[in-house]
Amino acid sequence: MLNKGTGAEMNVFDPEIVRIKLGDSVHFVAVDKGHNVQSIQTMMPEGAQSFSGQMGQDLTVKFDKPGVYGYDCMPHYGMGMVGLIAVGTPKNEDAAKAALNNVPPMAKAKFTKLFSKLDGKP
Repeated sequence: MLNKGTGAEMNVFDPEIVRIKLGDSVHFVAVDKGHNVQSIQTMMPEGAQSFSGQMGQDLTVKFDKPGVYGYDCMPHYGMGMVGLIAVGTPKNEDAAKAALNNVPPMAKAKFTKLFSKLDGKP
């Protein structure tokens, strides 16, 4: 969780896309303290456990359901501070993409780019 990425982009997760195996964990590091990480309920596999970290605190999450998970930083969600985790085969990707109709415009634009990268498109 960073105030500034490697480019000119502000308020980012780095990396923005993580691919892991079923049962792996992701450790979110609050490098810059004005951020948190939380799952987006409409962008998770059915039956998956939601997660939410405290502001300025690291969080480790174990992923026991295959699929794609969308997440954001609560105070910077509207500014597009979002990311994706792909666990195994992301069978819920179409449902997660459909949920983009209900996210803020800057977050939607970022997620659209991230899904393209996830799908191997430039």
